[in-house]
Amino acid sequence: MTANPKTVLSVHQVKKRIKNKEIIKGISFEVYAGEIFGFLGPNGSGKTTTIRMLVDLIRPTEGSIRICGFDVQKEHDQALRHVGCIVENPELYAYLSGWENLEHFAGMLPDVDQNRIAEVVEIVGMDQRIHDKVRTYSLGMRQRLGIAQALLGRPSLLILDEPTNGLDPQGIKEMREFIQRLAKNGLSLFVSSHLLSEIQQMCDRVAIISHGEVIQVGAVDELIAQGGKVAWTLNPGSKAEQLLAKSTWVQSIEEVTFPVGYHTESTVRTITTLMNKEDVPQVNRELLEAGISLYAVEIKNPTLEDLFLSLTEGERIG
Repeated sequence: MTANPKTVLSVHQVKKRIKNKEIIKGISFEVYAGEIFGFLGPNGSGKTTTIRMLVDLIRPTEGSIRICGFDVQKEHDQALRHVGCIVENPELYAYLSGWENLEHFAGMLPDVDQNRIAEVVEIVGMDQRIHDKVRTYSLGMRQRLGIAQALLGRPSLLILDEPTNGLDPQGIKEMREFIQRLAKNGLSLFVSSHLLSEIQQMCDRVAIISHGEVIQVGAVDELIAQGGKVAWTLNPGSKAEQLLAKSTWVQSIEEVTFPVGYHTESTVRTITTLMNKEDVPQVNRELLEAGISLYAVEIKNPTLEDLFLSLTEGERIG
């Protein structure tokens, strides 16, 4: 990412009300050129409703959406010229070949010829099967053909709604690697998913949505580095617990048998706290000044799943 990345998608204070019920509650985020942006939330959190607004299938009640600087509502044609999208399952004709499907959709777009069809077939790696009937394709191949269709118009932004749904582990791995290759070639990708592990492995930045609200946006590495777990193994445990409870959030306490020499062992406590790792040196000094013996300190960065559960107070994914 450059210091001042180009904004490809800008969502500002977007709301959606249906029958006086607010489904989307003032969400804002940006997607930059060449990045994979994850949109993470459980089913029913508002992901698909948001995507439908991004491509003007439904209109927001309030707020603005801009793609490559064009307002999606006021400059519909100019904005959507820069975006390719697969919402839920790609719409394909099973009785046609993959190539015939692409020819059909290419006929709806300006300046898309046979050469461009050949280009997208190569991009998605379907050279060997593109002339076979779609009904003979696996789910992963159908997903790739759908992406090829979305790429025909040379978009700057590709929006994928749950692209790994229904795929087996090998298919998920291949889809993840394929998406990463697209980004390396300069395409921006907006990937909606409820799969925490996939978002963590695939994306550069992520927006976490819960009950129609975006509750956190940031780089994946930065998000999982904040509020990490620190495990302190020390003695005496009761005195240490009182001190740690003043400046950290004590998550768990367990008695452990810890070797202190060749022939001796001591029962000490491991106290796990939630805190920023930058605060560890200061807390360490306070423990030593209080006469507490410190045997080990282990910093454990949380996973994206830990972060999600802490932000949403345990809301289930999937």
